[in-house]
Amino acid sequence: MNKFSLEGKVALVTGASSGIGFALAKGLGDAGAQVIFNDINQEVVDKGIEEYKKKGIEAKGYVCDVTNEEKVIEMISSIEKEFGKVDILINNAGIIKRVPMHEMASDDFRKVIDVDLTAPFIVSKAVLPGMMNRRSGKIINVCSMMSELGRETVSAYAAAKGGLKMLTRNIASEYGEYNIQCNGIGPGYIATPMTNPLREKQADGSRHPFDQFILSKTPAERWGEAEDLVGPAVFLASEASDFVNGHVLYVDGGILAYLGKQPK
Repeated sequence: MNKFSLEGKVALVTGASSGIGFALAKGLGDAGAQVIFNDINQEVVDKGIEEYKKKGIEAKGYVCDVTNEEKVIEMISSIEKEFGKVDILINNAGIIKRVPMHEMASDDFRKVIDVDLTAPFIVSKAVLPGMMNRRSGKIINVCSMMSELGRETVSAYAAAKGGLKMLTRNIASEYGEYNIQCNGIGPGYIATPMTNPLREKQADGSRHPFDQFILSKTPAERWGEAEDLVGPAVFLASEASDFVNGHVLYVDGGILAYLGKQPK
């Protein structure tokens, strides 16, 4: 028996038309799961469906704002009618606003909290009754190193991701008796289109200062790739992790374990 197989499982990954969410959902699909995802508008969802097709995966996409509880309930109801269940939920959808805290508008702070913390609560709440009835389920929250660390300009993001770590632990605590496991994945600095500007060579051929900073703080001495997150996600979504609950698995190349190199 392959405990890492996801054959027969139905997986919902939020915000998974591209980027990290796409990589995670594709990984679950490659392991045998039926892939379902949502995004904010039809154009983005359609592009996502095409990208999954190129990878040989027939994904089902929904337009849904995960901060809108009514729309989330409608989406989960539609999924359960068509596919019968949601076995695996990955709360991936998220935003970040890089603004010094003393300059940040409270509405912007609330928006980040709404998308990065309240939405995982809303979507998890919607899938939990079905998981409880089946006495089986996996919820994976995409946390962050900012679940543990602070840094300039990310006060709202760090507050949200720190809260998501504790929501993860509380779901594990409250629903473990139903054979539901809730864990987190904490990506390190991942090479994506969004981070490309931070890795571009400078005019003189040197590395971008932030690129140099990340490499100096990472024992692996490289940025992560979205593919580095797939194995941990499949593990946490599979029977192989049935006694792993309330844990955040940091996939960061060792940053959180590392003080950094001594200056020469």
